[in-house]
Amino acid sequence: INARRAKGRKRLASDLAVVWPAVDLFRKGGLILQRLKSRRQFQAVLAASTLARTPHFALHCAALNAADLPSPEKPLFAPCDVWLGAMVPKRWAKRAVTRNAIKRQIYLLGHDFEHVLAQAAHVVRLRSSFDRSLFPSASSEALKATVRSELQQLFSRATAQTPRALSG
Repeated sequence: INARRAKGRKRLASDLAVVWPAVDLFRKGGLILQRLKSRRQFQAVLAASTLARTPHFALHCAALNAADLPSPEKPLFAPCDVWLGAMVPKRWAKRAVTRNAIKRQIYLLGHDFEHVLAQAAHVVRLRSSFDRSLFPSASSEALKATVRSELQQLFSRATAQTPRALSG
């Protein structure tokens, strides 16, 4: 019976590959919002300047110029895309449900603001915790709305000012 289940899962995965082809759903105006994945990518962006801050979040930004970034054999970033990473440490969001909800909000708003963000690598970092007495549920609608409004402020502040390193 287990062999039949495993065989069925493999067949289902192959069927899904046909139903869901690798199509880029978020391409707008030739740009694509890429996600940061490796530790080296996050470290390179966090070493750069802070572009904007709100009470709970900070937005770090690094130019994609080869001169600004360490030059390994393989480049860290594709040069003509907008890169976004979310950093939500356990120190400020204890429960995984809360961390995942905050990351989802970051990436959703990142897609909304991708057309106005500079072609650079960005990291949104949670820098302080949300008060548990105001948000007793780990993933309440009130918490999501508060996170969303603060992230909108953060991205608005970031797009209002152009950093010197990225303007050239």
